[in-house]
Amino acid sequence: MARQNVAEQFVDILVRAGVRRMYGVVGDSLNPVVDAIRRTGGIEWIQVRHEETAAFAAGAEAQITGRLAACAGSCGPGNLHLINGLYDAHRSMAPVLALASHIPSGEIGLGYFQETHPDQLFRECSHYSELISNPAQMPRLLQSAVQHAIGRGGVSVVALPGDIAAQPAPEKAVQHALVTARPSVRPGEGEIEKLVRLIDEADRVTLFCGSGTAGAHAEVMEFAGRVKAPVGHALRGKEWIQYDNPYDVGMSGLLGYGAAYEATHECDLLVLLGTDFPYNAFLPDDVKIVQVDIRPEHLGRRSQLDLAVWGDVRETLRALNARVRPKQDRRFLDRMLKKHADALEGVVKAYTRKVEKHTPIHPEYVAAVLDELAHEDAVFTVDTGMCNVWAARYLSPNGKRRIIGSFSHGSMANALPQAIGAQFTDRSRQVVSMSGDGGFSMLMGDFLTLVQYDLPVKVIVFDNSSLGMVELEMLVSGLPSYGTTNRNPDFAAIARAAGAYGVRVEKPKQLTAALRDAFRHRGPALVDVVTDPNALSIPPKISAEMVTGFALSASKIVLDGGVGRMIQMARSNLRNVPRP
Repeated sequence: MARQNVAEQFVDILVRAGVRRMYGVVGDSLNPVVDAIRRTGGIEWIQVRHEETAAFAAGAEAQITGRLAACAGSCGPGNLHLINGLYDAHRSMAPVLALASHIPSGEIGLGYFQETHPDQLFRECSHYSELISNPAQMPRLLQSAVQHAIGRGGVSVVALPGDIAAQPAPEKAVQHALVTARPSVRPGEGEIEKLVRLIDEADRVTLFCGSGTAGAHAEVMEFAGRVKAPVGHALRGKEWIQYDNPYDVGMSGLLGYGAAYEATHECDLLVLLGTDFPYNAFLPDDVKIVQVDIRPEHLGRRSQLDLAVWGDVRETLRALNARVRPKQDRRFLDRMLKKHADALEGVVKAYTRKVEKHTPIHPEYVAAVLDELAHEDAVFTVDTGMCNVWAARYLSPNGKRRIIGSFSHGSMANALPQAIGAQFTDRSRQVVSMSGDGGFSMLMGDFLTLVQYDLPVKVIVFDNSSLGMVELEMLVSGLPSYGTTNRNPDFAAIARAAGAYGVRVEKPKQLTAALRDAFRHRGPALVDVVTDPNALSIPPKISAEMVTGFALSASKIVLDGGVGRMIQMARSNLRNVPRP
C-alpha cells in the first residue's frame, strides 16, 4: 500500500473526528486536500461561492449536530474570507475546524504572492491556531486542534502550506483516540451548599436563562416550580426555555418583551443560568446575583456576583432540586405572570389592527404567518437586524424547532449561509432563512449554492429596501437616517433566473398562498416580500441615551410591536394563577 501523504492523513483524521463535509472554495494550495477528500469515503467537499459562507455553514452544521464541522480557504485572500464566519462560530461555541492553506513553506516570510500569516490572523477567533511547517508535526498537531475545538467549544485553525500537504506523512505516527464529545461538569460541593443557602434565604427568586440551558428544560421547569420563580430568557435562550413554560415572563434586552425586565429587578435573588447576556444595562445592580456557567471566563464579567458557580446548568439544577426547600408563597411569581400577560395584551392590539390589509405589508404579519405555516421541527436561520426582532417576537419554539442566528457576533448576511449548513445535515428537514434584503444581497451569490446542490432551503426576504436596524440606531441617537436606503431588484426574478422557485409578494392577501406554495416546492425557493420600512415604532419617551450596540441604558421600554402566539401562552399561564 502506498504511503499516505499529509493531506490524506489530514482528511482521515477529520473523518475519525466525525466530520462529514468540508465547505470551501478550491484553490492551488488546497488542491492536495481537496483531492484527498475526493478519494476518501465518509466526507465530501461542498463548493460554495464565498469562503465567508463556508465558515457560516460549518458553524451552523456544528450547532445543529453538536459534531465537529469543517471549512477551508486557499492561501492569502481565500482563507482571509473565512474570518467573519469563524468569529461567529467561535462566539457561538460551535466546534469548527478551519483549514487555512498557505503559500509554499520555503517562501514564508519573504513577501511571496498572496502571503499572509494565518496562524497569527485567526488567533482572536479561535482556541487554537497553529502552522504545520514540517510533516513531522502530523498527526499530533491536527489531533490537538480537533480536541481544542470539541473540548472547549469553538474554532481551531490549522495553517497548512500546499507543498507540505503533498509530502509523505510520517511513518509509524501515533494516532491516539480522539475525544469527540464533551463531558458533564458538576459544581463542587461547597458551591452547591452556598447556592442552596442563598436560594432558601431568598423570598423572591427569578431565573434568567441563556443558551447554556440547552438540554436542561425539564430541570429548569422543576426548579422554577420548587422555588416559585418567574423565568425570563435572553434571545439565545428562547429556543431552549420558552416552550411549555408555565413560569415564562418573556425576554429582556433591546428586543425584549413582557415582564422579564421587571422580574429581574424586583426579585431579591437573580439566578443567571447559562447566559453571557452582554447588555449589563438591563441587569440589576441592587439585588443578589448568582451565575451558573460551563465557561468560567463568563462568570462575573457582566454583573457583580454574590456567587459564581462553574458547572453545567443541568447538573447544577439536578443537585439543587434534590436539596432546596420548596417555597409555598407564589405571590411574586403570580404578580410577574400578570404583568407579563398585561404587557403582551397591549402590544398585540397594535399588531392586529388592520394588519391583513396594510400595504406595504407589516413584517410582523409575515413573521406570524411564517411561524404558523412552518413545520414543527423547522430550522430557522435569522439575519441580524430587524429579522432578529421578528424572530424574537413571533417564532414559537416547541422543543423541536431550532433558531440560529449571529446572536453573539451580530454579523450581517448570516442567514443564507447558515441555512446551507443546516440543510446539508438533513435534506428532509425544513430549513427557512429569514433574510433581510441587506443581508441577503451581501452574500446573494451563494443562493447559487442552493441551486447547484438542489438544497430545499426556503429563503424569505423581508424586503423593506433599507437597513432597518441601522436606521433605528440613527433615529434614537438623534441623527437623520443616511446611507440606509437600498435600491433593490426583484429578488424573486433573480431566483427564477438562477433556476429556483421565486415569487414576489406585495399584498397581504397573497402572502399565505405564496408561503404555502414555496414550502411545497421540492427544491430551493425564494419569497420576496415587500414590507413596510416604517413598521418599527420607537417608544414616545426614552429615559436614557442609546449606547454602543443594542443596549438601551437603564430603560425597560424598548420596541413596540406584536408578539404573535406568545400571548396565547401568557393567557394560559395566567389562568393557572390561583384565585383567592
